[in-house]
Amino acid sequence: MTHFLQDILRQPVELERTLNYLSGAGRRELQAAADTIRKARHVYLTGMGSSWHAAFGAGAILFRAGRPVYMREAGELVQSATFPPDSVVITISRSGRSAEIVQLLAKARESGATVIGITNVAEGALAQEANLPILIPTLLDHAISVNTYSTLAVAAAALAKAAVDSFGDQLSATLRSVAVEMAKRIPGWQTQIAGNDWFASGKVVHFLGRGGSLGSCYEARLLWEEGAKSEATALGTGSFRHGPQEIVVEGTRFAIWIDGKISREQDLSVARDLRRLGASVVLIGQNLPPEAADLVFQLPEVPVEWQFMIDIVPAQLAAEYLSRLSGVDCDSFRVCSYIVEEEYGLIGTGPAAREDEK
Repeated sequence: MTHFLQDILRQPVELERTLNYLSGAGRRELQAAADTIRKARHVYLTGMGSSWHAAFGAGAILFRAGRPVYMREAGELVQSATFPPDSVVITISRSGRSAEIVQLLAKARESGATVIGITNVAEGALAQEANLPILIPTLLDHAISVNTYSTLAVAAAALAKAAVDSFGDQLSATLRSVAVEMAKRIPGWQTQIAGNDWFASGKVVHFLGRGGSLGSCYEARLLWEEGAKSEATALGTGSFRHGPQEIVVEGTRFAIWIDGKISREQDLSVARDLRRLGASVVLIGQNLPPEAADLVFQLPEVPVEWQFMIDIVPAQLAAEYLSRLSGVDCDSFRVCSYIVEEEYGLIGTGPAAREDEK
């Protein structure tokens, strides 16, 4: 069994642990951060890599509640943003040590902005320097971000919910029961994946989603590239309809996340038309018609705005399976370091190394 799969299989337990923490020992920190968001004039929501994708569930909750935030990747904020007075920067980072996160902390400090840090590592710069750190007690993954992705996504969403309404015991208990039910579904999802013709080495996959599941969509693309070492794209379902559908030919692979309420019928019609055009389609969602796609992953019942918490799991399982099918090592990185701690190049060649090349 790969380390990647081991990390996926322990995910329900890590989600339960996180939810228990947020409604228990971590409640005070969560509420203090939520109070700060409510009082702020400008709120930014940011991260890098998987941690950036983990922001989308929280962003969707805030936007739907009429509390818009500026959502930009941390690298873009470092390079091109100026924080006005009375700003709060919600920063998500597994390690809290990524180059862009460290620079963002310095920029926020110079601007007088308040940083809320959501992280898994107490020793990281984010946990140490954030004005309001929220430290999620998650056992780190072997390589690919699995549990550190989903637990940070849940923590960010819990913060968003607390800021616009409340993150109470009843909601926490409901989500814990969803995690338990998800654990029961995983073997069935694995059976669906094994030997299915949708999975093939060398095929580009196009991932489409909306709302909080757009984070799952982007994260699935990264899992394909990072774990299966295979090309993929990710796009909002609405954006895909405005031109990119010209790429569809016989056998083109798509995976689409279907929201429980928003644009549900519209997106199911997209899936139908893709199949009419010869594409092979996977759907992920709740209460989906079994005949709506070539492969349908049925999610357990979950509050609609929290579907992102579990709808990444079929994609995680699929990426791990594809890595084995393709004969690639999903447990190691050929080029990327575990934590990207500098901004230069791809293989750790900073300014000094480039000077040596002259």
